Amino acid sequence: MTLAFSIRPTVADDWEQVRALRLEMLADTPIAYAETRGHALEEPESEWRMRGARGLTDHGTSLVAIDESGRWIGAMAGYLPDAADGADGHEAGPLLVGVYVAPDVRGRDAGVTDALLAGIEAWARTHGDTLTLHVHEDNARAIAAYERRGFERTDAEIPYNLDPAKLELEMVKRLST
Repeated sequence: MTLAFSIRPTVADDWEQVRALRLEMLADTPIAYAETRGHALEEPESEWRMRGARGLTDHGTSLVAIDESGRWIGAMAGYLPDAADGADGHEAGPLLVGVYVAPDVRGRDAGVTDALLAGIEAWARTHGDTLTLHVHEDNARAIAAYERRGFERTDAEIPYNLDPAKLELEMVKRLST
């Protein structure tokens, strides 16, 4: 499959597309994100503008894949958690979040996932030598996709915020310099 698309950081004025893609993400794989679709639907424009502005900040980035027709077909973000977010109180390294690729453009042949991840990894390399993520224990498709791209499970697990009876598994990828 040859798919033409571009990757770019989001900006505040993208708020409507950011919102639409987030709602699509939450409908497609509800367990993959730390919010419900109902919560997202209630968020005001100011929240969506703030999310769009995350494209290029001091502590993070938010990238989007857009096809030739202008359709948003994927997104990934990375950020540096506050030191207080780290379990040991030390500064945490780059964290991969908000991963989504539309169902019709998933897979290595399309290249969307790899292109977005390459952008996040380039950003992450400027902040450390690893990239960490948390994935719901029941999201086998995502776990397999991350493993194919060099992420390995650690022993760390955290309760899933929307259902503490479930876990999010930590996975880490060493980044080459």
